[in-house]
Amino acid sequence: MADDFFLLRVRAVPNAKKTQFAGTLGDAVKIKVQAVPEGGRANAELAAFLAGTLSLPKRAVSVVSGETSRDKILKVEGCSRGRAESMFGFVLPESGRK
Repeated sequence: MADDFFLLRVRAVPNAKKTQFAGTLGDAVKIKVQAVPEGGRANAELAAFLAGTLSLPKRAVSVVSGETSRDKILKVEGCSRGRAESMFGFVLPESGRK
C-alpha cells in the first residue's frame, strides 16, 4: 500500500477566511486556502490541509504542477483515490487517475 498514490487537480482560492473544501469546479476540487499566495505559503497550507484530512504526513502531498497558479496538480502518496473519497465525503472528479 506504500506505493498507492493519485493525482488531484485543485483550484486553490487563497486569502479565504478558513481553509476548507468548496466543492468541485470542472475536473478539479476547489479548496479555499486561508494563507496568502506569497512565498509558497498557500501551497504549504494546501498540502498540510489535504495531508491532515487524510491522516498522512505533510510530505505525502506535493505540488507537481502549478506552483504559482491557482490551478494545480497535487500528488498524494500513501493513499488510494477511494480512501480519499471516503475521507473527504465526496467523489473526486474524473481526472488525475494513476
